[in-house]
Amino acid sequence: MSVVKSALSASPEELRANREFYESRVADLRSRRAAAVAAGSEAARAALREAGQLLVRERVSALLDPGSPFLELCQLAGEGLHGDITPGAGIVAGVGMVSGRPCMVIANDAAVHDGTYNAITSKKHVRALRFAWMHRLPCLTMVQSGGRQVLGKVGGQPAVFADDGQFGSILYNQLRMSREGIAQIASVHGPAADSGAFVPAVCDEVVVVRDQGALAFGSHAVPVPADADRANREDGNTDRLAESDAHAIAILRDVVAHLGDVPRQRRDVAEVVEPLHDPAEINAIISADPRIPTNNREIVLRLIDGSDLHEFKPDYGDTLITGFARIKGFEVGILCNNGVLFSESAMKATQFIELCCQRDIPLLFMADINGFMVGREAEEAGIAKHGAKMITAMTCANVAKYTLIIGGSYGAGYLAMCGRPFKPNALIMWPNGRAAIMGPDQAATTLAMVKDDQHKRDGTSWTDAQREAYKAPVRKTFEDFANAYNFARNTWCDMVIEPAETRDVMALLLDLAGRVPALPSRFGVFRM
Repeated sequence: MSVVKSALSASPEELRANREFYESRVADLRSRRAAAVAAGSEAARAALREAGQLLVRERVSALLDPGSPFLELCQLAGEGLHGDITPGAGIVAGVGMVSGRPCMVIANDAAVHDGTYNAITSKKHVRALRFAWMHRLPCLTMVQSGGRQVLGKVGGQPAVFADDGQFGSILYNQLRMSREGIAQIASVHGPAADSGAFVPAVCDEVVVVRDQGALAFGSHAVPVPADADRANREDGNTDRLAESDAHAIAILRDVVAHLGDVPRQRRDVAEVVEPLHDPAEINAIISADPRIPTNNREIVLRLIDGSDLHEFKPDYGDTLITGFARIKGFEVGILCNNGVLFSESAMKATQFIELCCQRDIPLLFMADINGFMVGREAEEAGIAKHGAKMITAMTCANVAKYTLIIGGSYGAGYLAMCGRPFKPNALIMWPNGRAAIMGPDQAATTLAMVKDDQHKRDGTSWTDAQREAYKAPVRKTFEDFANAYNFARNTWCDMVIEPAETRDVMALLLDLAGRVPALPSRFGVFRM
């Protein structure tokens, strides 16, 4: 093993400016998270309390083991997307320990549009189930929902009804997971109307709170308490009746406690060793100006145990850092950009990914990349061929894969570093993370060049000022699209986290990965 030496070259003034800028980003992230936690109107929350019900996050907290971390997914889903969608999209989803077993917890927030589903709510619920499926986690769904929204841009039929990935995929995933022995358990804390009733109805076991919970398959057809109580006793949809929210949660915990043996960690977990350099220093290392590259070796050594990296091919293809390391004791293979991808770095990535598959080591892609090198020289060196090899290896690797966007991630570089279409177990972004077809400046310049050609064909011209005025809105459009919060609101990433949280988050994810049976990797045809 080799300790990666720190070689910070930035001046104290640069570091201070970077830190001040980044800490403002962190403050913004914390503010957005607080808004998501406080989702729903005060009046709606008061009405639930008046009815003797717990609020959604109180239910989740009561369900989890004392002291259990809660790895929340898509917390900022829907934020700012449409005026009527609150951050979190009316549902809480995440992984925590229940009766000593890691579980996926999904809970409707009845304080947000009565727990109904719009397009983003459905996408978030589907994503939570897919995450649970990949990690074989029991799913505990706490239901209080009016079903699908039927009107509006994000709640009408095109948004929630017809397509894969919409509401129907929730039921499909639940049933296929149940078929594979992944437990589906529901508690019904209030009205579950229309499609909302099907979520518990297809679960393995269902707990219903007396006089509060009811499954009603007509649209918003909520029976009166007496009828609900009779139905809960007589229709066979209810397996256990609870007397209160707290009693229902206690039953859920008991059900989980009787699911059998808890999956064991099958990998060797070493003693945790803190990095030699403080992870908090990352805030000062990341360049405040995205046009100035960050030395990502400095990032890596502040994330891995003991700053101890067994680097693979350190002197070859050095625009990609590859190596074996541990994060909080868990072994991981790291691929971290430190420049554009050349043929050499793509070939290096391909071999490293194959090695990790041979040794059953999870992969962490740390993305900060403008793309693959272009131009005649790069093409003659076989960049398309070697880039295709890298993407083939990444796609076919059957080890757990995690993507952390620590800077910009653009074009084919975003795809090669295991972007969302390649189904990483989780995709995480830092507040400065960005992803798009191309960077804002490149997009503005490219489109201005197209406009230049048009002027030449038309025999016209434009001034430098006009050219810049044309580029400015293009730049803003790409900046707005690329930023981490746009990815979060659209559920294109699973979470936005602070750099200082990265080690804890990765440890939780790697722990989950180590409880899933190993799968062999079989690769497709490599180009030449």
